[in-house]
Amino acid sequence: MSLTAKELRLFHAQGYLLKPGLFSDEDLQPLRAAISEIIDREARALRSEGELTQLFADEPFGRRLGCINAENPAAGQRIALAVMGKGGGGFKGPAMLQTIRHAPLLSCIESLVGPDIVGSSVYRIRPKLPGWDRGEVPWHQDAGYTLAHCDRHLIVTCWLPLVDATLENGCLHVIPTVHRDGILRHYTGGRANFLEVPDDQLPAVEPVPLPMKAGDVLLLTNLTPHASFANRSDTVRWSIDLRYQGADVPNNAGEDPAAYTPERDPVTMACYPPEADFVIRNPRDPAREVRSAEHFRQVRARYEDNRPPMPGRGWTPLHHR
Repeated sequence: MSLTAKELRLFHAQGYLLKPGLFSDEDLQPLRAAISEIIDREARALRSEGELTQLFADEPFGRRLGCINAENPAAGQRIALAVMGKGGGGFKGPAMLQTIRHAPLLSCIESLVGPDIVGSSVYRIRPKLPGWDRGEVPWHQDAGYTLAHCDRHLIVTCWLPLVDATLENGCLHVIPTVHRDGILRHYTGGRANFLEVPDDQLPAVEPVPLPMKAGDVLLLTNLTPHASFANRSDTVRWSIDLRYQGADVPNNAGEDPAAYTPERDPVTMACYPPEADFVIRNPRDPAREVRSAEHFRQVRARYEDNRPPMPGRGWTPLHHR
């Protein structure tokens, strides 16, 4: 499943590449099941509190939370936040590590960053509920969230829908080719409090919508502008995004979170200090690789319990532009 020479050229020229069918339906089931357990637990608690009249337990994965949301949007949002966890990337169960370490995906990543692969600190579960403004993500580059000295490095975002992503339910849109021009000016306090590049400051390049089937993977550079808009369906668009980088890109794998202090020079820091990086592949020292679910949980929890500060990039508030 490594990328072909043509695919590599397309990725570097366009800033993105769509790889269809990288995950089978069977491959996705462990993560869907883990998410479903959280939905069921939270739904039962909400019913006991009188916030729901039924559990919708017979509904399939792609519909259950949508049905709950239709009965009580506040309940739907509470469940979505429980699934996302701290910052959107709090879920650290075995199924997440299994997904991150999916061999066909890692073969593609190796084509881009080499054989020494580090899992970037920021992965996210994204339930896009109908009518939920937090589900909409405005135009941005992922590099806008990382420290400036990392802009020159490639950090690969892998966007993976767990259900079919359509124009109606809020598939991803990308702006091709402009990743070669570097970082755009971002503003804080955008829609749903995300970073945002306003429409009138976007490059004059036509965005490309990318409907995808469940199990397809979209590979993006950290400088590729992308966004997703309103879910106009009655179901939830479930997706995850994973991030990978080469071992030569600044990271905190194996570093004590206490080493990150306000006095430390940001150029000596990992690209995103508040969350844990972890070694996925190291052919010369396989013992460093995070392979077990317990090791993965410990690595993540160590940074969650002692979250380092994030130096600012100097982005100004949207209303001050």
